[in-house]
Order: sequence, then structure tokens, then C-alpha cells
Amino acid sequence: MVDAFEVDVIDDRAHLRFRDEAAHEEPAVTLDAFLAGQSNATAVRVEPGDDARALIPMLGRIALVEVSFPSSRDGRGYSAARVLREAGYVGELRAEGDVLVDQIPLMRRCGFDSFAPRAAVDPVVLRRSLERYDHVYQKAADAAVPIWKLRHG
Repeated sequence: MVDAFEVDVIDDRAHLRFRDEAAHEEPAVTLDAFLAGQSNATAVRVEPGDDARALIPMLGRIALVEVSFPSSRDGRGYSAARVLREAGYVGELRAEGDVLVDQIPLMRRCGFDSFAPRAAVDPVVLRRSLERYDHVYQKAADAAVPIWKLRHG
């Protein structure tokens, strides 16, 4: 069963959300600005090459971490998401930029629960993509149990 998702429109852009509470609409500050003194911000933007681990001591104060994907070929944001989720971050984790519909299931496994793709995503295609596979093969930041663990305990 696939988690329910909502399509919100924020600033004339469609956001896909797998969260129940309202979308966090505060503009995100850069990681550098946050660490340099804008620590009262509740939304932080992580760019490729930024070290998301710098946020770990302050995760309880952050409602939104927006991870930039300037190119669909740049996978560094996946690592940032997993690092944050494994460190206990429970706030909104948004993938923003060149996010393709076939990447969203993998991004969900890494911990993303909100998406702001540059191009529109067809909800029917997304639903099919999310339902494509019944089992996973490796452990990730989500709660899915790998097939080998189901077979061998």
C-alpha cells in the first residue's frame, strides 16, 4: 500500500507531500547563513556539496530542510536526506529542483517526504511508479524490510 500524497500549490508551483500537517512556507535560508547566525530560521536549504551533518545539533529547531537537486544526475542530495533521517530528523524534508517522477520512489526510501519538482509530475504516473515494486532489496531510511530479511529472518 502506497502512502497517500497531496498536491499543494505554493508560489504557483506544485508540491507533492506525503505529510499530514500544512506545508512549511517560510523561505529557506542557506546552510552557510543558518550556521553563521540566522539560527532563528526554521527552514534551511542544503545545496550539493554542503555537509548536512552540520545541522544535526540543531535538528529539533528546524521544521523544513530543502535539499537542492540542480540536476537529476546529481545524487548527493540522497545522502543528505539519509544522514538527516538517521540522525533523527522528523521535520519536512523536501527535494527541490530537477526531480523526476521515476526518482521519487527512491527519494522516499532515503527519507524525503515532500517534493517541489521543476517540471509538473502527473499524479497517475507517480502513483504507478510508487506501486511498481512490492519488495525492496536493501535497507534504507524508511521502514521497509528488505526481501532477504523476510526470507531469512
